[in-house]
Amino acid sequence: MNRFQTYLQQQTSAAPLAVFRIGFGLLMCYSIIRFWAKGWIETIYIQPTFHFSYYGFEWIKPLGNYTYLLFLICGIAAFCVALGFKYRLAIIMFFLSFTYIELMEKTTYLNHYYFISILSFLLIFLPANATFSVDNLLRKRTYEQIPKWTLDGIKLLLGIVYFYAGLAKINSDWLLKAMPLKIWLPSKYDLPIIGETLLQQNWFHFAMSWSGMLYDLLIPFLLLYKKTRWFAFVVVVFFHVFTRVLFPIGMFPYVMIISSLIFFEADFHKKIIAFLKKILQTVIKINTETIETVSKYRMQFKSIIIPIVIVFFTIQLVFPFRYLLYPDNLFWTEQGYRFSWRVMLMEKMGNTTFKIVVGETGSNFYVKNSDFLTSYQEKQMSFQPDFILEYAHYLGDHFTNQGHKNVQVFVESYVALNGRLSQLYIDKNVDLYQQKESFQHKNWILPLKNN
Repeated sequence: MNRFQTYLQQQTSAAPLAVFRIGFGLLMCYSIIRFWAKGWIETIYIQPTFHFSYYGFEWIKPLGNYTYLLFLICGIAAFCVALGFKYRLAIIMFFLSFTYIELMEKTTYLNHYYFISILSFLLIFLPANATFSVDNLLRKRTYEQIPKWTLDGIKLLLGIVYFYAGLAKINSDWLLKAMPLKIWLPSKYDLPIIGETLLQQNWFHFAMSWSGMLYDLLIPFLLLYKKTRWFAFVVVVFFHVFTRVLFPIGMFPYVMIISSLIFFEADFHKKIIAFLKKILQTVIKINTETIETVSKYRMQFKSIIIPIVIVFFTIQLVFPFRYLLYPDNLFWTEQGYRFSWRVMLMEKMGNTTFKIVVGETGSNFYVKNSDFLTSYQEKQMSFQPDFILEYAHYLGDHFTNQGHKNVQVFVESYVALNGRLSQLYIDKNVDLYQQKESFQHKNWILPLKNN
């Protein structure tokens, strides 16, 4: 405890956290603008009549046309974070609005959306506006140093993301079969130079699989070690730019590239701030002569903040291993799959048909999924068991409300995983309308053959 208390008292330059705040805020603001410009707010959140929700968060739904206002609030909050203007309020508003957006529709789940949510939550408790912020101008005070743990917290979170992603790649499909890269890479034949040559080679598929695993496991340590830091950063840039070229994964590569800068020494970040100051001075005259410079930032509510951060990281370290509580193949059942940094590890295709049986008369009919779901929703639903269960309940409620008595919902679902032959996925004799969502094992999922 004495060593821990001593560590909490250590100070470091505030410049790296300021640079991180600016990069994070600007990228998030741009991502909101990009999402809006592509029309995804309309097609994902407003047009569909039904939305898949997360267990326990069924009450979070799109807000109709007010969803645009939610995105506007999120974008403005992100820009205020970048400026360091009313930072604490801005980062809280960003966390709440972004997380609400993420929870409105489960089909949009991506690891990097989850990363942004938990990172923005962590930033609520960090003094990212201690220096080079509008808040400095308003309070006429800037801080040279902040607690060292505030920087180390971001480094630890990045390290968890990378290292756990590497651990997840240590599986037979990824390393011994080069799956699913063996499916995805040949489909990129239209890429210049490498599309018809390199990406079609079997050895390259294995090289990508193994190098991806080693990259995720080693890159946090290479970034921490000063002598390998620049080499590691070059590798980070190459890896994320290359994966961005190969796969449509949005802003995540740029977020990780900018985030990795926090591992560099304070002098590097001070040069970035000096460069930004020079640009700002050419655009707008800012009087900084009246600003008092304080050597150390004293954290308020430290007795509350430290326990919250400790609990936060305990959850991040333990939560990804919850899959060990469930039987059967993780990629097949997907119980414990989300929120655990399993990035691009599986290719699943499904064909799922729903049969409605009216128990009172014994009559039955089949559902045309496109009558209720968008094409993207139908695709995601077809191979994910919690989606299938939620949709079955929606159909049961829908036809019950139409006047049918004793409605039963049966499913015939065939799914293919990572190049395996398609096989029956759900027990056809189970009435899913009578099954409840919970954290318990879904025993109506049939076991994977050729495991």
